[in-house]
Amino acid sequence: MTQAVTFHLLCSAEPGMLTRCLAPFAKRDLVPDIMNARREGDVLRVTLGMQAIPEGEVHLVEGNLRQIIGVLELSRRESLRAAA
Repeated sequence: MTQAVTFHLLCSAEPGMLTRCLAPFAKRDLVPDIMNARREGDVLRVTLGMQAIPEGEVHLVEGNLRQIIGVLELSRRESLRAAA
């Protein structure tokens, strides 16, 4: 099974933050379908999403995102999808 998942992050606006947010995907050979980032003063609002991420990878990616220094808040929205 795969899942559609979107992660919403509030991060410190500092150099390298976007690459740190992408690293949990890259180390699993995953490429997000959507990435959006917007600076609002001292913080970045980052959205990362995939339409079909393997179900077992969701919690691993989320755990890695939560461990990033500078991530202040993280939320996740998901829905189940049948494997293609």
